Amino acid sequence: MANLKITILHDVWEEDNPPEPEPVKAPQGKKGRRRKKKDPLQDREEIFEALTKLGHEPCYYVLDGKNQSLLGLARCGADLIFNLTESYAGDDTMDKNIAAYLDLLHIPYTGGGPQALYLAQDKSLAKKIFDFHRIKTPDFATSYKGLTDHSHDIEFPLIVKPVSEDGSIGIDNGSVVDSVKELMERIHYIHEEFDSPALIEEYIEGREIYAAILGNDNAEVLPLIELDLSKLPKGTPRIAGQDVKFFRETEAYKLTKSAVAEDLDEETTKKLQDTALAAYRALKLRDYGRIDMRLNRKGQVYVIEANPNPWLASGAEFAMAARKADYSYTSMIDKIVEVARARSMS
Repeated sequence: MANLKITILHDVWEEDNPPEPEPVKAPQGKKGRRRKKKDPLQDREEIFEALTKLGHEPCYYVLDGKNQSLLGLARCGADLIFNLTESYAGDDTMDKNIAAYLDLLHIPYTGGGPQALYLAQDKSLAKKIFDFHRIKTPDFATSYKGLTDHSHDIEFPLIVKPVSEDGSIGIDNGSVVDSVKELMERIHYIHEEFDSPALIEEYIEGREIYAAILGNDNAEVLPLIELDLSKLPKGTPRIAGQDVKFFRETEAYKLTKSAVAEDLDEETTKKLQDTALAAYRALKLRDYGRIDMRLNRKGQVYVIEANPNPWLASGAEFAMAARKADYSYTSMIDKIVEVARARSMS
């Protein structure tokens, strides 16, 4: 592959800059979108180093939420954008708009397009698509201030979370409920805290399995990774809340870890991989992505959610899976650049 001018595009995290004045309230009574806690593992510096090793010319470009930064992006002259953005101006629903803007500019970029980013973020819509494609996902309902958009006949225990947040925002030990009283209280919390519809789905007791996928037409499902939740304290729901994922000082973080799932038989492994690939394609993910699943005691596989453009830090699950598949970190980044570039030129 020819040496490329590659711009690593990222947005401004809350931790990157001092606090700014309270933003103007969004129209139609919507609250400002909440940002997830920054992952302690920075990936952009590692990606920069990998691209340099590959002989490319990387540079950083930050979208700071101001129109000037959008104009500058249009003039950046990159051969390829390595897209690490997750928000715009503090609104984490706007990642799809950044991808659409790059499409308008005809600038090639890595990862999901606007369709994939939209479909994956709206968990209710994603689950309806999974149902259409006969991809097993927990039965669910959605509710927003007394209005029900969709409902299966669901049974306790249930897990309640915002319909469109990622990074486990809104998920904690109180998310799993066992009674109508607890359910109503949690729905109220989601509405008040996030001004979001509540996604109410059947809680699947089982193993938390992640499938990293690399590529497009001939996409490769990398070795499966398991987040081991078995050591969480007795009575604690076996869920990957924000404390498990991001808060290093918590007991939950210290008691859980991700590792290659070594003890799955061939049939179960294939079932998980096939299910993940079907979900990846159903939501139009591309270049790379991660599908989060639950495997219950009966060997049934449930897709929980899809993650376009997942974290690429060397310690994160995607890179962990790539290492097991004999990719070095640099060769993993090279593969993402290769498939993105090939797609944009087809």
